Amino acid sequence: MFAVWREIALGAFGKPSLAHGLALLGFALAHSASATPVVAGAPESGSPQQLVAQAVAYEHGEGVPKDPLKAAALYCDAAREGDSEAQFSLGWMYANGRGVARDDSAAAAMFRLAAAGGHGYAQRMLAFLGDEPGRLPDCMGSPEPPWVDTGPDFTNVPDFFADLPAWKKQIADIVTALAPRYAVDPRLALSVIQVESNFEARALSVRNAQGLMQLVPDTAARFNVTNALDVRDNLRGGLAYLRWLLAYYQGQVPLAVAAYNAGEAAVDKYKGIPPYPETREYVRRVLGLFRGERHPYDPRIADPSPILVGVGIQPK
Repeated sequence: MFAVWREIALGAFGKPSLAHGLALLGFALAHSASATPVVAGAPESGSPQQLVAQAVAYEHGEGVPKDPLKAAALYCDAAREGDSEAQFSLGWMYANGRGVARDDSAAAAMFRLAAAGGHGYAQRMLAFLGDEPGRLPDCMGSPEPPWVDTGPDFTNVPDFFADLPAWKKQIADIVTALAPRYAVDPRLALSVIQVESNFEARALSVRNAQGLMQLVPDTAARFNVTNALDVRDNLRGGLAYLRWLLAYYQGQVPLAVAAYNAGEAAVDKYKGIPPYPETREYVRRVLGLFRGERHPYDPRIADPSPILVGVGIQPK
């Protein structure tokens, strides 16, 4: 029943309004409990996948007392960590007022976020959203490190990487060992990984970017990556690309990071960070984690970008 009604909600009505789409989704959600796998009894912590399993248990009252409010909080914890299933599920809760006040704008924002992370049903939900960007719920804002627009003064900003969960720490240890071999500051590599994939080794984007450092096939081939879903192979390719970009942009981290997201052709075309909202937000987040705008580079790795040859440019 759930699968049938979800298909109706997500595919059988052309491009109805957002309200219509959310109403249909609400009906499907009301019939979804029996079709949802539940893992109960685990502690309320752990990886995003564990948090999602706990949220499902509380949402449907299987193995634990039914508690939609707690379910929404757990979904949000996992959603902040970048889990697209949690983002989609939290969107459903806002669409139907389960555990939270109904909020179509928050639902739309969460569906868009999940779609960007490759969630299939969320991508199909885009047909209902039209130009509605939505507004992320308040619970999604707290864990992101504050960005300082006026100079790199991070005196009172908590260090995001100081207390990683164990599953992220294992990856961070590998990055810390590998990055110096490519003359890349491990913190810059970790900042890119956090924003790109949230440390998910098997992450796959709608653009077919793969793995921890989200390598698209062309970049993987360019840097001799044979298996982008292998942790070490992916890291080697991503670090080699970062090293090249840092040399190409002569250590200007904002430009190198923007090119990692949008490609060096786009950065060269606009003679700075492209005016793409996604890229500007990406640069903002990476710099907020890295806490710096300059990085040492090896000029032997690449000739400088034409926009830097004999031209003073502002990276912002």
